[in-house]
Amino acid sequence: MRIEHLAAVSVAALSLGTLALATTATAAGAYKPPLAADGHPDLQGNWTTATITPLTRNPKLGDRNVLTKQEADNLEQATQAQIARADAPTPANATVKDLKNADCGPDGISGFNCGYNQGWKDPGTKLIDINGEKRASILTSPANGQFPPRAPGAPDPRAMRARMASRTDNPETFGLGERCLLSFGSSAGPPMLPLMYNNTYQIVQTKDEIAIDVEMVHDVRHIHMNAQHGPSNVKLWMGDSVGHWEGDTLVVETTNMRPEQGLRGGSPNQKVVERFRRIGPTSLSYQFTVEDPAYTAPYSGEVQMRATKGQVYEYACHEGNYALTGMLAGARSEEKQAAAAKAKSGGE
Repeated sequence: MRIEHLAAVSVAALSLGTLALATTATAAGAYKPPLAADGHPDLQGNWTTATITPLTRNPKLGDRNVLTKQEADNLEQATQAQIARADAPTPANATVKDLKNADCGPDGISGFNCGYNQGWKDPGTKLIDINGEKRASILTSPANGQFPPRAPGAPDPRAMRARMASRTDNPETFGLGERCLLSFGSSAGPPMLPLMYNNTYQIVQTKDEIAIDVEMVHDVRHIHMNAQHGPSNVKLWMGDSVGHWEGDTLVVETTNMRPEQGLRGGSPNQKVVERFRRIGPTSLSYQFTVEDPAYTAPYSGEVQMRATKGQVYEYACHEGNYALTGMLAGARSEEKQAAAAKAKSGGE
């Protein structure tokens, strides 16, 4: 009964974009994945989602989510050239004023004087490639590759970001990534989305549970197979994930997520349905659909997970990192300076 209910929800949520996702399984039908001990497809191994395909699509492309070969080649070659420039040695006699990125790069973080330089980043150099189609955006539905409109009365994520600008009263007002509780963005998910680095996942599979070790902030998702969701008043980091098999596809439904985790201002009442399917010896299709009362319609996307060699190392986020202490101390210092200046001017 539960599987039938999920299928009905999926059909109700389908649009042109999600129908396009559904054709992935057909296109990959000729590939027979290796099987695990329980007879289901073996998803185990280390996978990376690193890609230059953005979450949302360039509005100029409209409803077109498949790039031409020339468009794809241009984007991938430009990315490789940018990385080569950023990796070039800095002249030994250069000063901060001589560096082109001294005032931070266009992303606001990747410059000599900024939080990250190229040496820390690993966003990938390739676009998502699903059955030979180079994708222009991760989002596939709505058809324009953008988030649906916000529901009336839903909190405005722009207002939330504005409040975060003065968030230095205590550690709890900082983001989850800054506090090293979970990844920034939605790397741990669900949905599990690529970031500018640490995009590796290790999948370990048994009959009763599938665990996904997320490289970014060493999170582990536990997917309980053929189980029931816990009570709705118990909210969990990364939510309560329950999985089942539909043919060669692992389907995972997640509810009961913590309110701090909402993607782009999402609500704690969101439900995420993920579909994992091997489509080649070194490629796995990861599809997701999010139903969230904060939005006027569901939205869906697809990411390519590619096999990668090597083990996943621990991400010791705050080991020897005094940044959070420094930010709080800096804010207290600024407050003292402001108070002193006010007293000196007569309290005006």
